[in-house]
Amino acid sequence: MGIIEKMRLDGKKIFVTGGARGIGKSVATAFAEAGADIAIVDVDIAEAEKTAAELAENNGVHTIAIKADVTKPEDVDAMMAKVVETFGRLDVAFCNAGICMNIPAEEMTYDQWRKVIDINLTGVFLTAQAAGKVMLKQGSGSIINTASMSAHIVNVPQPQCSYNASKAGVIQLTKSLAIEWAKRGVRVNCISPGYIGTDLTLSSESLKPLIEKWNAMAPMGRLGRPDELQSICVYLAGDTSSFTTGSDFIVDGAFTCF
Repeated sequence: MGIIEKMRLDGKKIFVTGGARGIGKSVATAFAEAGADIAIVDVDIAEAEKTAAELAENNGVHTIAIKADVTKPEDVDAMMAKVVETFGRLDVAFCNAGICMNIPAEEMTYDQWRKVIDINLTGVFLTAQAAGKVMLKQGSGSIINTASMSAHIVNVPQPQCSYNASKAGVIQLTKSLAIEWAKRGVRVNCISPGYIGTDLTLSSESLKPLIEKWNAMAPMGRLGRPDELQSICVYLAGDTSSFTTGSDFIVDGAFTCF
């Protein structure tokens, strides 16, 4: 079997949080194109159902949509139960749901801080933990968490201390889980995207001045595209990455190099 065939994900069962749109949808699309069955998990169930139907129609794979708030343990448990009930197992978890608030630290309320931390860090822990419990019983599985280049640098000019702190936590959480589960067949890695031009980002009037500044600073002079994160996630989901765990993959067009 050649390397291209080995990269296929035929028969694998995957859930993607924040999968209805943006990076989540793009990576879920790649998983489906590689042959995996997908559960699209999102708080926006209407959009999740739309994405799931699109992936099934275009790729001939089995998809479902699940509404879940990743900050609520009961939602995560129900989501995991639905995935196992539908697919019979879980091979890959893409813990991707996240938000950002650009608020100066001295003006940020406790509730605003907690919201970002709860979704970006606690949500990743809860979904990775739920996936890990299933995978550990199976003796195999791959968990991919979404961190950010913001875990490595302090972004300017926007103030986003809660986001940066949450994403730095995701990387250390990823490494910690990887060490705990390394001998038990479960791999845990994360990706750290740079500025990515999702439909939501590109359509935001308020972000246009920031995008101009980001592009002026960027070594490649542009934002990344969601599809430029697909191949690393397909690699981490598949069997060719069997010796890869505890790693953080920065995909940022060299933004963090200076």
